[in-house]
Amino acid sequence: MKKTILTLSALVLCGAVGSALAQDYKELRFGVSPSSPPFESKAADGSLVGFDIDLGNAICAELKAKCKWVEINFDGLIPSLRAGKFDGILSSLTVTPTRKKVIDFSSGLWSSPNALTFRKGAGISADLASLKGKKVGYQQGSIQEVFSKAVLDKAGVETQAYANQDLIYAELVSGRLDASLQDLTQAKLGFLKSPQGAGFEVSEPVYSELMPDTTAVGITQGNQELKALLDKSIQTLHDNGTYAALQQKYFGDLNLYSGK
Repeated sequence: MKKTILTLSALVLCGAVGSALAQDYKELRFGVSPSSPPFESKAADGSLVGFDIDLGNAICAELKAKCKWVEINFDGLIPSLRAGKFDGILSSLTVTPTRKKVIDFSSGLWSSPNALTFRKGAGISADLASLKGKKVGYQQGSIQEVFSKAVLDKAGVETQAYANQDLIYAELVSGRLDASLQDLTQAKLGFLKSPQGAGFEVSEPVYSELMPDTTAVGITQGNQELKALLDKSIQTLHDNGTYAALQQKYFGDLNLYSGK
């Protein structure tokens, strides 16, 4: 597994910052939109579960801070972060040039491409020509929205925005959507593994510079102290085997670590 290499001076700096500021984060608030299993979702008892949830809790444990999760629809995550409603976004948030203009990011958490989900036999594929005249759903505020508006809308595809991924899948199952555009791993190991996902399949990856594939923790712009704490904690999770154990738990031998 590729790991981020920190210089000795960077390690010393991170250690110094961590010891100086850990007391400032006795509670670390993460914003999350829990509708994307296996990354983040709600169990039957209402508790939050998933790879990102476990990562966030492990980060908090490293910082000796209490984790507080603030649930919100995906398109409200960045505005709420900037309004100070939580300290970071840990919710399958992809690092993009546009987002970097308004918030900062931790080091990378995981990477996964995007794909289309559709009913078997629908004649849809990663070839976007197969979508002409079809209706495709995406999540508001997502990179899939950017791609849909810039590419699909101009290619004769009818697109529709939804507040969260659960609504998209419900529309897909009901037949009101022909396909949905989302993270490939989320669709393959989340939706397709669920009872409602029976009879559906996922296309080959759909690649575009409009849809980067590396996720990270989003933080308020200029908060270098928190970034240093998060980066140090993330590196520790790799060094002590916690990240690898969580990855094996949720994805088996599939390696999603970006190393960025």
